[in-house]
Amino acid sequence: MNWLPLITEEQLMDINLLSQTNGIKAVVLLKHSTRCSISSMALNRLERSWQLSETEVPTYLLDLLNYRNISNKIESVFSIPHESPQVLVIKNGKCIYAASHSNISASDIEAAINS
Repeated sequence: MNWLPLITEEQLMDINLLSQTNGIKAVVLLKHSTRCSISSMALNRLERSWQLSETEVPTYLLDLLNYRNISNKIESVFSIPHESPQVLVIKNGKCIYAASHSNISASDIEAAINS
């Protein structure tokens, strides 16, 4: 996986627009805490199982310890309560799927994107 760093609130508007772009199936956001073993486990499981194309499904990684304000903005923009770790799938400007902790699964994300 080629994680793009999510480091500014302005990127959320770009991600919203990107999710509506022809040729992009969806955008994936992962909220990750570098100090949490559950978060590290979820990240590793996701990376080991990921099979989607980077050009069709861009992936963004949010470092929650350094950018908690962005997580708060994600909560308000997409109306999804904050959890950590947490994955969100953004398609056509809306969050179509969210999961946290051990429920983060590459196959579930792929199913949500393709439904």
